[in-house]
Amino acid sequence: MAEAIFRAEGGRFMASELARGPWDPGALHGGAPAALITSAFERHEPAADTAIARLGFELLRPIPFAPLELTVRTVRAGRRVQELAAELHAVDGTAGRTLVCRATALRLARIPRGLPELPDGALAGPALPGPEHAQPVRFALNDADERSFAAGALEMRWLDDPATPGPARVWMRLRGELLAGEEPSPLARLAATADFGNGVSASLPFAEYLFINADLTIHLHRAPQGEWIGIAARTLLHEGGTALAESVLHDLDGPVGRAFQALVVAPR
Repeated sequence: MAEAIFRAEGGRFMASELARGPWDPGALHGGAPAALITSAFERHEPAADTAIARLGFELLRPIPFAPLELTVRTVRAGRRVQELAAELHAVDGTAGRTLVCRATALRLARIPRGLPELPDGALAGPALPGPEHAQPVRFALNDADERSFAAGALEMRWLDDPATPGPARVWMRLRGELLAGEEPSPLARLAATADFGNGVSASLPFAEYLFINADLTIHLHRAPQGEWIGIAARTLLHEGGTALAESVLHDLDGPVGRAFQALVVAPR
């Protein structure tokens, strides 16, 4: 079994080098804490016959390799709609506790069975070709040899050429545990993968530009299944405007939802 991305230690979470991101060697990839928080949402006051329909993450600042404290609370408790909120703090011996990420989850009552016939367009589109049709690639934007979330924690198989800028289709799965001693859920695997939309569909050269996502929002129309999560991503940007990465999220049975990332774009 591969090394876990996080370990729990005295009520805090410690990240391994497998959580490292591409922009700053001292900071985590956004997908690692997104998956960690998603797992906490799944464990928090579970309600029968509900499913998480939306996940939102506000990445307030780079998340350092420091002890992390995670708190989750219920904002709205209801029979059909429940809202959860989380805060992730980094703990530094001199700076104290710093808020690095806010997150929310929306749980909704499941759709009942026995619906009438649905019109065209009400069901998801076709599935991606499976990972057995894709090319294994070690993906690191900076071509570095050090361990990282993209190059070490995840196995990637590309349906398109990773060297070609623009829209891309990629399958991913976590190689090992998210949290030491626990098997990651399909939803946590999806949150880890969804944060790659801006990286795999890069429209600008990494060596010359930053295109860092300031948030991640995931909307789901059904729960993902299994280890493999596929994304079909593209990045939209306009001079004088802002940039958006959008991804259709898949499991092996087809689309399960969409992810959106607002990007900060600037020359290096």
